[in-house]
Amino acid sequence: MIPYWLIFLFPAWLAITRLRPVQSKSFNWSGSWHAVFWLLVLMIGLRHEVGGDWLNYIDHIEKVTNVSLQEVLSHADPGYSLLNWMAAETGMGIYFTNTVCAVLFAWGLVVFCRAQPRPWLALVVAVPYLVTVVAMGYTRQGTAIGLAMLGLVALSDRNTLRFVVFVVLAATFHKSAVILMPLAILAGTKRKLWTAFWVGLSSLLFYRLMLEDSVDGLTVNYIEAQYDSSGAAIRVAMNAVPAVLFLFYRRRFVITQAERTFWSWMSLGALGFVVLLVVSPSSTAVDRVALYWIPLQLFVLSRLPNAIGNPNGLNSLLVSGVVAYSAAVLFVWLVFATHAFAWLPYNNLIWS
Repeated sequence: MIPYWLIFLFPAWLAITRLRPVQSKSFNWSGSWHAVFWLLVLMIGLRHEVGGDWLNYIDHIEKVTNVSLQEVLSHADPGYSLLNWMAAETGMGIYFTNTVCAVLFAWGLVVFCRAQPRPWLALVVAVPYLVTVVAMGYTRQGTAIGLAMLGLVALSDRNTLRFVVFVVLAATFHKSAVILMPLAILAGTKRKLWTAFWVGLSSLLFYRLMLEDSVDGLTVNYIEAQYDSSGAAIRVAMNAVPAVLFLFYRRRFVITQAERTFWSWMSLGALGFVVLLVVSPSSTAVDRVALYWIPLQLFVLSRLPNAIGNPNGLNSLLVSGVVAYSAAVLFVWLVFATHAFAWLPYNNLIWS
């Protein structure tokens, strides 16, 4: 359990000691950010027998062993299948796949956090669930979320094309990422009709090329089978709470009108998952799609101290409150979560 707390306490200490908000979208990372990036890569990529689907991911590699590259690229989630094929061909196994995925995830996470005024606080919010559970347990979807966060930063810079590219790349790891494609229309661009046209067209083409054959399988596996995820209500609520806070205080967030519109729609979407969770026959389906709304937690909670406190102040007490909340989330998950045993004790290839 100690390694999880170490990876939490490092950004928590920096969030509390570096209280003055900044806007750090620059490409030049400080030594602290390089350190946390490689710490994430090593902990996520070289983990050993950590996560509930560890054996299933090994099976993925075995399925592409001695298979032609052409056949591999025709598999579901071709980006992830390609990594598994390379892992099998080089003999580096699951650690190669996990490390490459960890690099993509950590890259997206760091870039997204650094786009916030309190980047270390955003990382603090990310560690308990997005890093610990998703990135270390749901490798494909964690990688997709990392790439999607790169897309969200591009979208905040009004670069819709780059957003679409990152979402398409994300979908090669987990096809459910395509649900993010319509968000480009909500980004507040001036040419909404043109954006809607070509985003819709690219979504349709992408669906025909990659998703059409999988829809029936997804329907059978999740909806018709009526799979349920323990804790789905809690995870959906973790998105719903910052959604409510943002909608209530949105005028106090120092962001552009386009960003305010976009994150308002994201917040409404997060609340929509609460309704879907009630009416859907499969909480698993809702739970997995709602994972793509986790960046809302990072965006809102890292900016909340200045939204409800002094807009130009340090707001140390409020920052400490967000850190304490995040620490409580990590503690509750590690101690009480149904499947936490698959994460404990933490093992790493370096010392295992």
